[in-house]
Amino acid sequence: MLLIALGFSGLSVAQETASGDHVKVRWLAPDTFGSGEETIGFYFEVDPGWHVYWRNAGDSGAAPRFDFAGASGTLDEIQWPFPVRLPIEHLTNLGYEGDVAYLFDVTPEAERMELVVNLEWLVCKVDCIPGYGNMTLSRPVADAAQWPPGDRALRDRFAAQVPESADAGNFPWTVNNVSAAAEGDALQLVLEAGDGAGDRPAPDVFPLDGGLLTAQMPQVEQSGNTIRYIFQRVPGAPVTPTTGFVVSDGERAWQVDDLEIQATAATGPVSSSVPAGDTQPLWLLVLAAIAGGAILNLMPCVFPVLSIKLFGLMGPEAEASGRLKEGLRYAAGVLVTFAALGALLLVLRAGGAAIGWGFQLQSAPVVLGLILLFWVMALSFSGLYEFGHHLMNLAGNSRGGAFVTGVLAVFVAAPCTGPFMGAALGAATLLPAYGAMAIFLGLGVGLALPFVLLCAFPALLNRLPAPGPWMETLRQFLAFPLYATVIWLMWVLGRLVGESGWLISAMLMLAVVFAFWLGRHQFRGSRWIAWGLILAALVMSFGAANTLQQNGSGAQSAKATQETGWKPYDRNAIREALARKQAVFIDYTAAWCITCQVNKKLVLESEEVEALFQENAVYLVRADWTDQDPEITRALGELGRNSVPVYAWYAPGESEPVLLPQILKADMIEDLFNKK
Repeated sequence: MLLIALGFSGLSVAQETASGDHVKVRWLAPDTFGSGEETIGFYFEVDPGWHVYWRNAGDSGAAPRFDFAGASGTLDEIQWPFPVRLPIEHLTNLGYEGDVAYLFDVTPEAERMELVVNLEWLVCKVDCIPGYGNMTLSRPVADAAQWPPGDRALRDRFAAQVPESADAGNFPWTVNNVSAAAEGDALQLVLEAGDGAGDRPAPDVFPLDGGLLTAQMPQVEQSGNTIRYIFQRVPGAPVTPTTGFVVSDGERAWQVDDLEIQATAATGPVSSSVPAGDTQPLWLLVLAAIAGGAILNLMPCVFPVLSIKLFGLMGPEAEASGRLKEGLRYAAGVLVTFAALGALLLVLRAGGAAIGWGFQLQSAPVVLGLILLFWVMALSFSGLYEFGHHLMNLAGNSRGGAFVTGVLAVFVAAPCTGPFMGAALGAATLLPAYGAMAIFLGLGVGLALPFVLLCAFPALLNRLPAPGPWMETLRQFLAFPLYATVIWLMWVLGRLVGESGWLISAMLMLAVVFAFWLGRHQFRGSRWIAWGLILAALVMSFGAANTLQQNGSGAQSAKATQETGWKPYDRNAIREALARKQAVFIDYTAAWCITCQVNKKLVLESEEVEALFQENAVYLVRADWTDQDPEITRALGELGRNSVPVYAWYAPGESEPVLLPQILKADMIEDLFNKK
């Protein structure tokens, strides 16, 4: 029993520390806790020349993470001592040279103070090494705390470096005279010396928001009691309504939170998002939406769906007096669906979600559902199965059919809007609700208008050929665009869930065809078996697609097949390339974006353009948005876009991108280098 107790005791001691390459972590805590609040912490002992990071790590690196898995008391937030700037080559990080303690307050609520925590950290010199560990703490609780010799003084030393609130009353600069104003690519912070500041030198100022401001030393201009700091904004970062800083005189520090960023005349009003498209009047954006919607009728994404209604217009029922009502039902389906998608976008935007247009094709189950729908429609067009008595009657000839066709047209048209509506849809994510909804409805009007005109003016229909046997031939011919759509969607599914996507979709298609065959044979129970087979195939295939996407199989497959010369999207790597004044070209793309694939094959991967990129040492980035990546969604939002394709060009030495047209030509790429 004694040996077992000693064994567990040794295990407990071992768990009170954690270690990794070039760093050791131990508790700064009393041997006995008092009954009240106590400040304790994690003491990081770092090898000479190595460093760990502050809460805002700067241009690279990462702050340590403390995941508390259990506690027999209340815990407060981690307290971060003020940092120093750590220049590494062309980058600037924020962290600590040497040892540091990350502190927090605890209040025991039991006879023993028990803590369990999982740690992650990054320790760097030139290269960086991640570290992981878990630590436990178990100490008795008495009336007064009893500390090991030296640990209380060590705790107090780092506690003195934790920033105080600037509102506490001892801030050497008057808080009311602190202001921030955005000006171009810079952000200015002005401090006015107050009582007690005297002739102190300008203090160090560290931004709390690493997504807004770079960590490099700001430009400092001092005139009398006024000190002006000019920080560089992160390239492409939107200006937030408020921000915060830590101000340090080298011995003590103060934290200033929620500073309102006032706009200068050069920047206009400050918003929570980059103001894209707000310089254009709303009526112009709506007209662009209508034009873009009308062009969608000619896109291969939409044509197979509209071919369903083509037979209704050319058949005998085309002479019916309700033809205009049929067109209006189709328009209603289009407008209602666009309004619903617009409302969904606005709800997600209000909730803080980063979303993008075409997002329905980022879901593997949705893509699988479209594969099944177009497969069954194609079989019906080929005349192999008379599915038209059900779906085709609904989507082609019945009262609700025109409305359903309008819904389906919008659903498959959305990914094709990129080439025409990138700027307008980007503005829709930033405009007020009424403006955003007007753009969506404008798209709907444009998409529905040609169909409604055909129904409203019979003379246009009379120019169509008379019905005859040729219609069956045409119907069978129009099945091939549907088969092509199925192949394309299977490829999209393969990008979302990996190579298994092809197998899942093919087996589902086989099961459905076999079920149709069973249903046509009138032996006892054949239809029940057919329906059971379809139900089982649907459950298994949709479940497998959803599981594979959640497990990230598609992302792993995409990384494995990354094209030579093109790097995956990495914000830090892009910053490093810009910092060394290297030209950067970013291709924001997706497998379900037809325009993206055309531009890729005809332009970006042509021998001529590849030679230009290689000759000029361009850092090439392929930001694949097929499986919704939040980092790429965020990057698109910073550019004022929420759809693809988007092509961002950073000339050497430039921090702001030039956005190329969404339909590329080789001479556009040549012009980038001719203007250098």
